[in-house]
Amino acid sequence: MEKQKITPAVKRLDHQAICGIVETGSKVLDLGCGNGDLLALLVERKGVKGQGVELNNDAIHACVEKGLSVFHSDIDSGLPYYPDQSFDYVILNQSLQEAKRVEGVISEALRVGKKVIIGFPNFAYLEARILMFFGGRAPIVSSLPYEWYSTPNLRFLSIKDFKSFCAAKGYKILAAHYLDAQGRVRVLPNLFAQNAVFVITK
Repeated sequence: MEKQKITPAVKRLDHQAICGIVETGSKVLDLGCGNGDLLALLVERKGVKGQGVELNNDAIHACVEKGLSVFHSDIDSGLPYYPDQSFDYVILNQSLQEAKRVEGVISEALRVGKKVIIGFPNFAYLEARILMFFGGRAPIVSSLPYEWYSTPNLRFLSIKDFKSFCAAKGYKILAAHYLDAQGRVRVLPNLFAQNAVFVITK
């Protein structure tokens, strides 16, 4: 599964936030790892034992060029080859909104990982709301740069939606980081954050 294309500024902050979460020397599985930028960063800065799962062949080649271990698969098909709790962290960064079976993907991630890190664009971001309300069209903003007919996104969730989902499923939110193009958002994140990064567990 290819990662959503987002602006370099937001992407850097996204990766920095996740790098700050992951502990040194951890075992990490990155689902929908794209071209491997995040996984390579974690290997370099945190010395993680990392593995990726990716469907796009071009992205896999980019990962291999970075010296990363990547398994060619669709995250929607599950992770049957991985034993329970075999990773310290399972990461779904900018790929959850593209999943067909969200509940199944998160359930499997929580099975094979002790903690799951989930990052996604906030579809309730203020600029997107304004464009939709006043423009009457599907919004195109820096964190959601696609036209409606070419977007890879199948799910349009907000921070509030994800929190409600976790509460309904009984998942515990260990940490939450809310980001815009400049840095952390600390006030009304469902309105002002472009992206969110959550750490959850069972």
